[in-house]
Amino acid sequence: MKQLQGAPWLLAHRSMLKPNQPMKVSLLGNDYVLWQDSHGMISALPNACPHMGAMLSEGWCVNKPDGSSAIACPFHALEFDSSGCTVLPGSNKQTKSILQPLELIVQGDFIWSYGGYEPKIPIPSIMNEIAAEYEFIGVTGERSLPTDILSLLLNMHDYNHQNGTHRELFEIAEVQVKKFIDEGLHSHAYLSQPRKQPKWRDILKNPGQLAMPKVLEAHLENFFPFMGLLHGEDKLLSLKECHFYLPEAENQSRIFVLMYMKAHSAIAHLIKGNLLKLIDVVVEQDAKILSKIYANTPQRIKLNNEVGMDWVKRNFDNFPTVVEPNLSR
Repeated sequence: MKQLQGAPWLLAHRSMLKPNQPMKVSLLGNDYVLWQDSHGMISALPNACPHMGAMLSEGWCVNKPDGSSAIACPFHALEFDSSGCTVLPGSNKQTKSILQPLELIVQGDFIWSYGGYEPKIPIPSIMNEIAAEYEFIGVTGERSLPTDILSLLLNMHDYNHQNGTHRELFEIAEVQVKKFIDEGLHSHAYLSQPRKQPKWRDILKNPGQLAMPKVLEAHLENFFPFMGLLHGEDKLLSLKECHFYLPEAENQSRIFVLMYMKAHSAIAHLIKGNLLKLIDVVVEQDAKILSKIYANTPQRIKLNNEVGMDWVKRNFDNFPTVVEPNLSR
């Protein structure tokens, strides 16, 4: 995890935070409590109460007359404001900051953080651009996985596993990497994936397949190490499937997906729920296979189309510096 310090991480989308309801988030080996007050101000503090270590995320929010809120410890009801200050029992005087707030960068509905480290790469503007042009249809696929961040990133940039891990879901017969553009910590991959045609029982089980063509043409845009974006185009809709990755601890990672679309047909609005369910199944399948691999096994076989994995390995070993080779092809 030390290798990735200075990268921006998307902690949450605002819709994932209910007003005045604490949420636990973990990043780079530290736990935090995240909450949103009635004015929409979002705050984050270390999750351990400085009294006896109770998890503040298991507590509750206390509304203040000005509309702000404090987080109350579930053990002794000590209240901590967004600055990490509290008022001790028997005292009317507020303490100095006891808990150091986690610095957040809130851009519209997007809650970013560098985890308290000096920024080494900027937050890309693409999510703000997508939010301005596309309809937000929801969050899906949120999982905390017992795997290190490198293993997660390698899986998410492995273009060969669709016809293995996801074979029953998409019936992909073959994966062809048509083009890969290496721009350092940013890349584009263009894939062509012919599919076996689903049977009616498969469609009834998963109506989202109606939105999938005979050949899946995928444009994957990658931002190392925190985000992967699928640009999907179809006669029914334009889709933006935004995957976010976070290193929670040394052997614990988190993933969630934000879904946006632009409808070209009324049918697109009818299948929004199915699209969310479909991607949730995809993430569940990835999580399942990641729990059943020997992560430290030496790789003695190399397949075609591993350029995405090579891109991850090179950037992981050298972050934030970009070194040769350039993997464009």
